[in-house]
Order: sequence, then C-alpha cells, then structure tokens
Amino acid sequence: MVDPARRTVRIRTASGDAIDAWLYLPVGEGPHPAVVMAHGIGAIKAGGLAPFAERFCHAGFAAVVFDYRQWGDSDGQPREELSFPRQLEDYRIVIGWVGAQPSIDERRIFAWGTSFAGMYVVELAASDARLAGAIAQSPLVDGLAAAMLAPPTRRLRLLAVAVFDRLGALFGRDPRYLPGAGAPGQLAIGATPDALFGQELMTPKGSTPWHNQVAARSLLSFSWRRPVRRAAAIRCPILLIVAEHDAMAPVGPALRVADKAQRGEVHRSRGGHYDVYKGGQSFGDVVAVELEFLRRHAKMAD
Repeated sequence: MVDPARRTVRIRTASGDAIDAWLYLPVGEGPHPAVVMAHGIGAIKAGGLAPFAERFCHAGFAAVVFDYRQWGDSDGQPREELSFPRQLEDYRIVIGWVGAQPSIDERRIFAWGTSFAGMYVVELAASDARLAGAIAQSPLVDGLAAAMLAPPTRRLRLLAVAVFDRLGALFGRDPRYLPGAGAPGQLAIGATPDALFGQELMTPKGSTPWHNQVAARSLLSFSWRRPVRRAAAIRCPILLIVAEHDAMAPVGPALRVADKAQRGEVHRSRGGHYDVYKGGQSFGDVVAVELEFLRRHAKMAD
C-alpha cells in the first residue's frame, strides 16, 4: 500500500534527464525540516528506503527519496552505470529543489545516505553550506580501503572486467554488467557472507524493476576516491551509523570521519552491513538514533 503522505515528483536536470523522487510531507503547517535521501551502489529507492522516510515523515520531517540518474525510475542512459560526479551532482540538484519548496525550511535540510552513499554524504557535509546536518549509515567513505577488502586475485579480475568494459564504452558498446550482490567467491560488486541477505532486503516488493547489476566500468569511477580525507573540513553536525560487524564498508575510515569532523557523532549498530534496514536486527534502534539526531539539530521538541 502506498503511504498517503507520499507523492512522486520529477526533478529536471540541466542535461534534460529527470530525477524521479518520492516526496513525503508531514501533516501540519510548514515550513518543515527535510531529509534528502538516496541508496547505495546498485540499489534503488524502492528497495528498502520507504520505512526510513515514513518514520521521518511521521516525526515531522519532509523526506525526499530519489533515484540517481540511470537508475530506478529516473532517466538516463546507459542503465545501471555509476558515475561518482553525476550522482554527487544529483544530490546537489535535489537539495536545491527541496530548498526551493515553500513547504520546506531551506535552513533545515539534512542529507542522508546509506552504504555507498556515505561517500556522497561526507563530500556534501564538507562542501555544501546549505546543509543543517548529515547522516550516513553503514557508510562507505573510502573507495580504496573497500577495494582492498577483496582478495588480490578477485581484485585483479574485477579490474580487468572494468577496464575492458570502459574500453568497450569508447567504441559505443553496451555495458558489461556485474551482479551488485553475490555469494562469496562470485565475481560481484559485493560478495560477502551477508550480501544475499542484503539483496533480499533491497529487492523492491512492488512493480519497479530492479536487476541487481552494475556496469563494470563503474568501478573505475569510485575505487580511488577517498572522501574520508575531507572529514576535517566538515563543519555541520554529522552522524555515522557504523555496524559492529560490517564486512562491506571498512569500519576504520568511517570512525575516523566521526573523530575528525568538528561536530561528528557515531553510533555502533548491532550486526552487519545490512542489519540497519527493516528486516535486520538493528533497524528500530538505528531509526531511533537518527530521529534523535534530526530533532536535536532541527531544534524540534519531542
């Protein structure tokens, strides 16, 4: 059932492609504080973000949940290709759109990202003065450290596939895809013991198609990027939800962001990388911590 507070909006970009987003508006008179939300690598908004947005909305926050261009219900070709600069730009475009809405308080906009989107949230927190705060859960904040988690042989195989796919793009060839989630030993973006559990939680239950795939060339767009190095430049409040047993996103860099950011906060959640989502063992606790952070920094009474 679609939440009655939710409606779909299409946000135009300079390229002409539209970003597809869900807008959740709370009851009562605005302008409301707002949370701008996006998913991690290979996932779409229909795959597990609604439970967070609904809780934020019921607590008095507008929530805007969007699909990056080339993913989900947003425009853009080729499909399922990750471009770090483009997805970071998508966050900025949506933040700008949100701030222009009369029902939203432009002084109280928060960026929220999960998993790979932690890369964008840290970059935004360090550079976007429009933000009142930021939340990154199970965050990847160091692409190089994440790449080094894979065994050397698997790293070389992934690199080879990514390079061949990038070369193919120069000749106009369609992308070669890798599974976003796979079993240990499989040549996939994420091949951890809990990756298939994560796939189950992030598979949309409605009619939105999702292919659990990422263009191999995408690996060359982010593996060398290290937003953790921007942590000391973060001036707005930032909360990092760091799983106790995260096998997907390196824990050390995320903790360093919380330590080096001027107003950094950290919460260690139970379980692994995917347990923060509804259906995982720490969802309830994580949402409660995030809501407390949002209320405190939006200066809202409980």
